Amino acid sequence: MDLFTITAILVFLSAFFGYINVRFLKMPNTIGLMFITILFTLAVFALSYVDPTLLNAERYILSQIDFKTVLLDVMLSFLLFAGAMHTDFEQLKKHRWPILSFSTLGVITSTFLVGTLVYYLLILLGMNVPYIQCLLFGALISPTDPIAVLGILKQAGVPKKLETKIVGESLFNDGVGVVVFLTLFEIASPSEETLTAWSVIELFGVEVLGGLALGLLLGWITYRLMRTIDDYDIEVIITLATVMTGTVIAHKLHVSAPLAMVVAGLLIGNDRLRESAMSESTIIYVDKFWELIDILLNTLLFVLLGMEILVLTYTPDYLIAGLIAIPVVLGCRYVSLLLPINFFKKKLEFVPRTDLIMTWGGLRGAISIALALGLTEAMNRDLFLLITYVVVVFSIIVQGLTVGRLVKKVAG
Repeated sequence: MDLFTITAILVFLSAFFGYINVRFLKMPNTIGLMFITILFTLAVFALSYVDPTLLNAERYILSQIDFKTVLLDVMLSFLLFAGAMHTDFEQLKKHRWPILSFSTLGVITSTFLVGTLVYYLLILLGMNVPYIQCLLFGALISPTDPIAVLGILKQAGVPKKLETKIVGESLFNDGVGVVVFLTLFEIASPSEETLTAWSVIELFGVEVLGGLALGLLLGWITYRLMRTIDDYDIEVIITLATVMTGTVIAHKLHVSAPLAMVVAGLLIGNDRLRESAMSESTIIYVDKFWELIDILLNTLLFVLLGMEILVLTYTPDYLIAGLIAIPVVLGCRYVSLLLPINFFKKKLEFVPRTDLIMTWGGLRGAISIALALGLTEAMNRDLFLLITYVVVVFSIIVQGLTVGRLVKKVAG
């Protein structure tokens, strides 16, 4: 089965499941697609006791797709650029300091809180896992997923000023979270080179600051190019080239591609800059193009996410650890938000119970799964992958379906 056939099957399943959701279930698309795909995969499991053909086909498709590489090295750049382009830049600028603190201090605090609690939780369950590996889990599960957040908050009725904080945080803490994970991964990996505190700081700094600088440069070059012409066809292609070329450059320079794409997208989507660089027709075509890219990739991503249930290793202890990890992750997020929220709420207008809404509305998603898939066998990959999947499924389906009701109850 070649790549085109596999892609065609995934697009067909995405269209079919999407139709079922819109026609009958009427859930937000990201939730509905993942829910239906999980049900479909479980049905295939059950059918395999009679005829394993479908199960073998689904497993073959997954074996041909490196989910971690497809998401982190390809899809993520497109999705973050599209999300950043449609984010209110002025609101983001107004709330830049709380967003910055949520996406840096919040992620790092949550990483160590989750890692420490999970370390002791696993000991209670009779599993002696090295502390550094638990910190790796903390790093991959702490960032909220902009892909899940952007799709669900639009339909949840979250107040605009709060939506800006949650979306802005998710756009940036994703990049920071990936860098924290990669830094801890280097520490956890056996190496002949001795890692010093300075080398860790340098690795973190180069990834983050380099990604931000590259994003500014890409955004500025794209703006200058689009300002000198008026042809919406070419200008759409220029934005596409920015994302694809920028991602390749980021990987070559070993800087954060996610952060670079967020910054570039925010610059190009900034109302004041785009109005001076694009005609009205170009703005419409650029927006529609990236909306379509966003919808298509989101659809494929959540179908793949639902199918990933096939790669998990199920044991009672792993499942129990996953279920207990749900309140642990939520509790640690709540604690990690307290300091920034209390510090900034006097200076900026916060809606009632921002801490509770941001905790429940901070969804985990595909990025956490992709990072967990990147763990090695020596890092207890099967254990942490199942725990991550349990937390992500709960986050997207349960939290995603109820965040709207929570907002109406506490902030309405």
